[in-house]
Amino acid sequence: MRVFFAPLISLLLLCCSAQAQTLLKLPQASPRAHLTYTIGVTDVTINYGAPGVKNREVWGKLVPYGQVWRAGANEGTSIKFSTEVRISQETIPAGTYTLYVLPVDSANWTLILSKQKGLWGTDGYDPKEDFIRLPFSPQTAPFQETLEYSIKDITTNSGRLHLHWANKKLVVPILVETHKQTMNQIKDSLSIASSTDWTVYALAVNYLILQNTDHEQALQWVNKSIEMEENFYNVWLKAKLLAQKNEYMEALELNKKAQKLGKKSKDTYHAYADEIEDAAILWREKRFAVN
Repeated sequence: MRVFFAPLISLLLLCCSAQAQTLLKLPQASPRAHLTYTIGVTDVTINYGAPGVKNREVWGKLVPYGQVWRAGANEGTSIKFSTEVRISQETIPAGTYTLYVLPVDSANWTLILSKQKGLWGTDGYDPKEDFIRLPFSPQTAPFQETLEYSIKDITTNSGRLHLHWANKKLVVPILVETHKQTMNQIKDSLSIASSTDWTVYALAVNYLILQNTDHEQALQWVNKSIEMEENFYNVWLKAKLLAQKNEYMEALELNKKAQKLGKKSKDTYHAYADEIEDAAILWREKRFAVN
């Protein structure tokens, strides 16, 4: 009996040992960092290994001039765009790219986005797979011990990708067409919305009101929302839309109706009551100014 179980026990011990090795997590000299920033509705995700300077001379030594650098440590650095973006007027389709940097010399660097994926550093790197190569000049920067990527100066339509290590910083402007991307997402959502989902149309209308654009499209959508279920909120949205078009008489009638409907749902109406009632006062004044 002991002879029969001995190999089985040995196998179990081996498996447990292998599992322990798999689960064991040890500190890394260059830990991975995984960051996501949002510009408008576009997510930009960066995954990289973060080496330290460790009293070494980085530029021109640890990172030689004239050679493609992995722009991080260990596995290649990746950057993912959830929508189309532009860098230096170059259009970059949504997707994941491997990011490399070619430091030509101390004042001239080249940013590379490659279609290759899954490489260890630059092993197997093929320049024929480069999607773009763009020249940039690095900036002198305060000392940074650990390589750091970040996106700063974020607005609705832009952000600036920063690569900061040792005493150098590379800054890459990223531009997005947020309104175009938002409208695409809205239309996708409307195409799959249920026939009773008035809220998705209301949200789309509210976005266009905030942008003060495409009023005719907004009017179609708000009418669709009201057709599905008339309530104080979508009636209020239509009132705001008409007021934005200087149609204050009609807007005031809808404002009055929104207040009446609001009394049927006091809990939710409470958050909008002051805004709706103040708008009525303002629109009466503007109605006379327009006329």
